[in-house]
Amino acid sequence: MGFVLQRLGHALFVIFGAVTLVFLILYWLPGDPALLVAGDGASPQTIADIRAQLGTTRPLWEQYGVYLWHLAHGDLGISFTTNEPVLSKILAQLPPSLALTLSTSLFAICVGTALGLLAAVHEGKTLDRLIQTVTLAITAMPVFWVGMLLILLFSVRLRWLPALGNGSFKQLVLPTLALGFNAAGQLQRMVRGSVIEVLHEPFLATLRGAGLRERAILWRHVLRNALIPIVTFLGVIMGQLLAGVVVIETLFARQGLGRLIVDGLSNKDIPVLQGVVLFAALFYVLFNLLIDLSYGWIDRRTQL
Repeated sequence: MGFVLQRLGHALFVIFGAVTLVFLILYWLPGDPALLVAGDGASPQTIADIRAQLGTTRPLWEQYGVYLWHLAHGDLGISFTTNEPVLSKILAQLPPSLALTLSTSLFAICVGTALGLLAAVHEGKTLDRLIQTVTLAITAMPVFWVGMLLILLFSVRLRWLPALGNGSFKQLVLPTLALGFNAAGQLQRMVRGSVIEVLHEPFLATLRGAGLRERAILWRHVLRNALIPIVTFLGVIMGQLLAGVVVIETLFARQGLGRLIVDGLSNKDIPVLQGVVLFAALFYVLFNLLIDLSYGWIDRRTQL
């Protein structure tokens, strides 16, 4: 119980730090949101009234206090550009981003784990070298470059899959592959290294001497003992996926939180940016919290 409370406290501290950091960064961004809201040709008095309405003329500490107070009551503010509640905008764009993140995670975990196990079992052989070469080449390429290659091959040349938009399963395939190949390649290298380290442990000779089959040893003992560094690395990959969603949604013209970030930056829509980053931080922290709690199931010694 103490372990869980400690992790929950750490998660809350990280979320608070992320909220504070984003507020300060956006506060110091150049530009005046009142000018964007007022539009061209607005009088100085109108701009001044909008500044007072938005609260941008208040001191920094007062703006921060008001923001935290509204945040504690579930109010993320009103968009400067569309005059809509930020929470409504985020909830409307959340499903496409969530679907892309989950499909990419599933793809990366399945492909990366399978290739890592295959490479570890055939350590030093031709298959191992081939897998290492291919995954290294894929992870070295930027995500947007992989996405462009996939569009040219499967959409422009072969015409198998649509390149733009969202709403159907086919429109999710190419973005998932573009974002998932890099994550799968990184995970493969981590799985391979962890499994090879366990394969060299002396206790495996005892298990083989007891008559256990190699497949049972690999799945029940080797993979179980190699899980902690693998699961820990999933938290790193999830952070990269959240960052990659912005690039991929822009490249494939998809709706989602990534598009909200791009539009918010171009319009300096501070409430929208703060809300999206808050949701991303919550998702990332909760995912890593689940990873921390899973250590107790993987290895009972971590509960001590």
